[in-house]
Amino acid sequence: MIQQQTEPISITKEEIAELPIEEFKGRIFVVLTEKETERAVDYLMKFPLLGFDTETRPSFRKGQRHKVALMQLSTDDTCFLFRLNRIGIPAPLERLLASPEVKKIGLSLRDDFGALRKRSDMEPSNFVDLQNIVGDYGIDAASLQKIYAIIFKKKISKGQRLTNWEADVLTEAQKKYAALDAWACLEIYEHLNNRE
Repeated sequence: MIQQQTEPISITKEEIAELPIEEFKGRIFVVLTEKETERAVDYLMKFPLLGFDTETRPSFRKGQRHKVALMQLSTDDTCFLFRLNRIGIPAPLERLLASPEVKKIGLSLRDDFGALRKRSDMEPSNFVDLQNIVGDYGIDAASLQKIYAIIFKKKISKGQRLTNWEADVLTEAQKKYAALDAWACLEIYEHLNNRE
């Protein structure tokens, strides 16, 4: 539990390297069709809070940009990975992203929203960007890895970040990495809220 301090709390890369690695231990479902999207959204709409993140295939050539390939939405114990490079953003998913009833927690959302606009003109609603609130709790960090390490004393490995998110089949390591990022956003938000 973090105590409110006058001195902002930060952490170095060296300190993070010493921490035990966190992993997502819940269920992971990869969503590949519109029908699966509908079922996943029906399930997710029952939750008041969801963790959110996206992944885009990295580009190693100047001027080359890829569209967002994956969207992750997570409850406390279940994460859905929507393969946007296969299904785009179907209407049920747009409905969830625009829903004022379900609060979606992410990090650095402006980048995510910019990427999503290349696939859909839907207006996201009821999103919370952790970068905008962690400062109120004395945390001087902007990255998910640092914020998570400060609060939970565990490390989120970034080993899969630059892998191919448009691959025909995602590896187990990619799935776990993607699920962990969305889930971690939710865990941070719930932890900070429980302190109030």
